[in-house]
Amino acid sequence: MGGIRECSPESPAPNPQPPIPNPQSPIPNPVTKETTAQHLRGLPPSAIAIAVLAVVARDEERYDARMNTVHLAKCVTGLTVAILLTTAPCPTTGGEPEKPVFGGQFMDRFLPMPLQGRLTDDTWGADSVKPRDVDNGIEDRQWSYWGGNAKLAADGKYHLYVARWREDHPRGHHAWGGSLVAHAVADRPMGPYRVKDTVGKGHNPEVFRLADGRYVIYVIGGYYIADDVDGPWQREKFEFNPRGRRIIAGLSNLTFARREDGSFLMVCRGGGVWFSKTGISPYYQVTDRRVYPPVPGAFEDPVVWRTNVQYHLIVNDWRGRIAYHLRSRDGIDWKIEPGTAYRPGIAVYEDGTKVDWYKYERPKVLQDEHGRATQMHFAVIDVVKNDDKASDDHSSKHICIPLTVGRLLTLLDKPRITADTKTIRLRIAAEQGFDPHADVDVGSLRFGAAEKVNFGGGCKAIETERSGDDFIITFDAAGSGITEDNFAAKLIGKTSDGKLLFGYARLPWLNYLEPALSACPPSITKQGDGFAIAVEVQNFSQVASTPAPLRIVGHTGDREVELASGTVPALAPFEKTVVELTCGNVFKPGVSYETSVMIRPEGQRKVTLRRKFDPASKAK
Repeated sequence: MGGIRECSPESPAPNPQPPIPNPQSPIPNPVTKETTAQHLRGLPPSAIAIAVLAVVARDEERYDARMNTVHLAKCVTGLTVAILLTTAPCPTTGGEPEKPVFGGQFMDRFLPMPLQGRLTDDTWGADSVKPRDVDNGIEDRQWSYWGGNAKLAADGKYHLYVARWREDHPRGHHAWGGSLVAHAVADRPMGPYRVKDTVGKGHNPEVFRLADGRYVIYVIGGYYIADDVDGPWQREKFEFNPRGRRIIAGLSNLTFARREDGSFLMVCRGGGVWFSKTGISPYYQVTDRRVYPPVPGAFEDPVVWRTNVQYHLIVNDWRGRIAYHLRSRDGIDWKIEPGTAYRPGIAVYEDGTKVDWYKYERPKVLQDEHGRATQMHFAVIDVVKNDDKASDDHSSKHICIPLTVGRLLTLLDKPRITADTKTIRLRIAAEQGFDPHADVDVGSLRFGAAEKVNFGGGCKAIETERSGDDFIITFDAAGSGITEDNFAAKLIGKTSDGKLLFGYARLPWLNYLEPALSACPPSITKQGDGFAIAVEVQNFSQVASTPAPLRIVGHTGDREVELASGTVPALAPFEKTVVELTCGNVFKPGVSYETSVMIRPEGQRKVTLRRKFDPASKAK
C-alpha cells in the first residue's frame, strides 16, 4: 500500500476493471433509456452507486431524484431531454442494485441547520430559497459570495476567507473573474460571518496552516501568506513540477491536506495527486491518472482532508450536480465510497423548513482537533449562473451545514483479522457531549469492512464492558469482511435516540507510514553499441525508504524485452536519486516500444510507470 499508482492514459490500470464509458465519448443519439443504458454498460460495481452521463449542453438542468433513479433534464436549444442515470448492479448477485444502508454514504451525515438568526422572506432570491436564515454563513445585497473555508484561530473566533464580487457588476455572476478575497469573522462556526477586511484579488480561496504556524490562502494562480489570521498578507506563486506527467485539467481549484510530519498532499482540479515538503516548497506530481470515480462527469471542486484515521476526498460533478466520496490510507491510492456525497436538497433547518439551492459548489470542511469534519461549507446559488444578472433579485452566498461527527474508535486486537478470528474487541471513546454507555444502541451496531457495513453487513455485538468512561464492545467476527484490501474498519449504527452513529478504526497490524517511491519517465539515449538509461526516483513518504529493486522492461505487441535492472538506494523523505543503467542494442529497427519502470519496495506492492519510447529517435 505504500507504493504509488502510476500509469499512463494508454496503459491498463494496475487493477484492471471492466470497460467503462469514456466521459468524452459521443452522447447516444437518439437519447433514450435504451441507448443511455448501452452507453453506461460495463460500469464496475465499485464505481459507485450512481453513474453520471455528461451531456454537452447549456447549463440548465432540472433535478428530479426518485429512489434509485435520477433523471437529469437538460435544455438543449429548447429541447428538454431526460437522461437516465442508472445504478450499478448488485456486486454479489449481479441483479438489482444494492442501496447503502443509512450511514453507508456520506450524504447521510448532513444534519439539520440550527438557526443563527431567524427565518425571513425579506431577502434576495428565488422563492425556492425563501424563507431562510441570512445569518447562516455570509450574504448581503451588495456582494455575491463564492467558495472559501474557515479556521478556528487562537482568539477563539472563526475566520472565513471567501471570494466576492459586486452584485451590481454588469457581468452578473460571471464577474467572478475579478473576485476579491474577503476576511470575515464569526463567534460561532456557522455564522453570522461579518467582513473584517480584504486580503486581495483572487478566486476559489482555501486557507490552510503550515507546520511553522503561518497561514496560507490558496487562490487560482498563487497564494497569500501571513504570520497571523489578520495578516499582513503577501502574494506569492507556487512552483509545480509535473515530473514528466500529464497535468490533468490544469492547475486550478487546488485543495490541500497537511500530513503528520508537516508536509502536504495536494489534489488538483483534474484529480492528480501532488506532494510538497513544506506546503509552499515545490509541489511534485506523482500520478498521471485522475483518482476520481471512473464514471462520466464534469469533475471539479475537490476537497481533501486528513483525520486521525485516514484521508477523505469529495469531488463535485458540476454538470450532474452530484458529488462523490473517496477514502485513502496514504493520499495516493483511493477507495470509492458508495452512493453520493451530496446533491441539491441537503439544506434543511431544524424545524423542517427546506431551502432548495440550485447548485452547491466549492465544498470545504471545518475540522476538529482530530481532523474530523464537523461541518461543510458551500458556495450556493439560487438559479442557473447565466440567470444571475447585475442588480437583480438573484445572487450567491456562502452557507454552512453541520455534519454528524464520526466517533473515536480503537481496535483492541493487535493480530491481523482472518477467517479464523472468533471475536473482535472495539473501544468507543467518551467525548464531551457523548456518553457511549448511555448514547449507543448496541443492538443496531455493525462493524467490519466498509464494503460490508455500508450495505447492512458486518459483525454483530455479543458483549459489552466498561473501561472508565469509554465503552468496549466485543463483536462476533463472522462476516467482518476485512481483507488485505482494507486499511480501516467501519462502524455503523444508531444512537439511543435513533440518530446516526458511525466511525472508523485503524487496523493495528498495518503500517500507515510506508515509503512512497516514485519514478520519472526514463531517459534512454544511444551509447556505443547499446543504450544508456537514467531513471530519477524520489521518495514522497514521511519515512525513509530501504534499498529497493528496480527493473525496466520494454514492450511491443506481445513481446517483452528485459532492458536493465538495478537498485534504488535508501532515500530520506523527499530525497531523490538518479539510477544509471545500460542495456545492449535490444530494440528492433522501426519498432516503437513502451517501457515499464517497476520498483518493488520490500514488503510492498510493485509500483509501475509506463511510457512510450521510440528507439529510432534516440539513435540519431
